[in-house]
Amino acid sequence: MAGVRRKYRWPDGKTLTIGARTLVMGILNVTPDSFSDGGAWNTPEKALAHARQMVAEGADIIDVGAESSRPGFVPMGAEEEMERLRPFLETLSGALDVPLSVDTFKAETAAMAAKMGVHLLNDIWGLQYAPEPGKMAAVAAQYNLPVIVMHNQEGKTYTQDIIAAMQDFFRRSIQIARAAGMPEENIILDPGIGFGKTPEGNLTILRRLEELTELDGEKWPLLLGTSRKSFIGAALDLPVTERMEATGATCVWGITKGCGIVRVHDVRPIARMCRMMDAILEAK
Repeated sequence: MAGVRRKYRWPDGKTLTIGARTLVMGILNVTPDSFSDGGAWNTPEKALAHARQMVAEGADIIDVGAESSRPGFVPMGAEEEMERLRPFLETLSGALDVPLSVDTFKAETAAMAAKMGVHLLNDIWGLQYAPEPGKMAAVAAQYNLPVIVMHNQEGKTYTQDIIAAMQDFFRRSIQIARAAGMPEENIILDPGIGFGKTPEGNLTILRRLEELTELDGEKWPLLLGTSRKSFIGAALDLPVTERMEATGATCVWGITKGCGIVRVHDVRPIARMCRMMDAILEAK
């Protein structure tokens, strides 16, 4: 695979290499109201069983989230999020053979998760959550954790080219990370498909993904999260339960455009697609 190569090693001995092959991040929603699987894994025991199943099916990372980020969601407070997340992290931390990521944009939740052994932070506001300026980056720097820095914005209107706007957003995120003392190798970019974009905008971003793998002459690893999202429903007129194949198509496309990680619900089939795509790209 072409692209940026990064190797992470954590104090508990777990490792992760970006760039050797496509990595699969399995989604573990422990929310009662997720857009596609809300309530399915709502006890620590169910969550652990599903996480282990995803690892067996090919997940390289498990991403656990306690707050829905579906369209129109109302953010919960950090206290409520931590209360919901804590028993799941107590059960999951140390019980899996792969790194654990937590999906949160709140610094207080991220700090709790870091203390409980989480390996990565997945921030849907890309270190730019307005009520907490600089705080997520400070937590990531304090605990030396990689962060998935996702593009996001309020509203779906852009006053400039959408890719140029996203590049500017990422420049700001990188500046915030540097100011907090985060090592640059701990920054992983995410175009934020489905966040602050129209269905047409999401397709444009996918077509031009390679333009986000390099900023000002510096290459960055890219995570792609398209799983079951509404732009697929808009394109194909399919309900959320019938979007696996189209999700796979976007993941395969993303791999050809330089994405090193895909974040998905349906791990087994999409991990196989990724392995096959890697094999094709590595062929002489």
